[in-house]
Amino acid sequence: MSSSSDVRRISSGGPYEDVIGYSRAVQLPNGLVLVSGCTAADGGGPYDQAIMAFGVAFKALAQAGLGPEHVVRTRMYLTHARDVDEVGRAHKELFDAVRPAASMIIVSGFVDPSMVVEVEVEAFKGDEA
Repeated sequence: MSSSSDVRRISSGGPYEDVIGYSRAVQLPNGLVLVSGCTAADGGGPYDQAIMAFGVAFKALAQAGLGPEHVVRTRMYLTHARDVDEVGRAHKELFDAVRPAASMIIVSGFVDPSMVVEVEVEAFKGDEA
């Protein structure tokens, strides 16, 4: 049986991690990595924000020794239904070969109103024989 000390917490150094008390990602001993919601602080349209947000998630996965090919689930939160096609296009470009389970959810907004997309990623890398 594993203990909580076997859980690895990964920080991105983001300003909200200490203020709110969370980790960018959590790596479990069974090979599962959970990446917290990622956004794009630099603005841009929904496609650009999705690409940048997934890029933040990929950096966290890399710290855990995983890549986009290990992603098994994505969640995309959008502030407008009109952005579904653009965010979907970004997702397809990044994950077409991987085909993770995915959800796209419309929300009322984010802490920063310039953000229109937030993504979460779950990845798995079991024992590779």
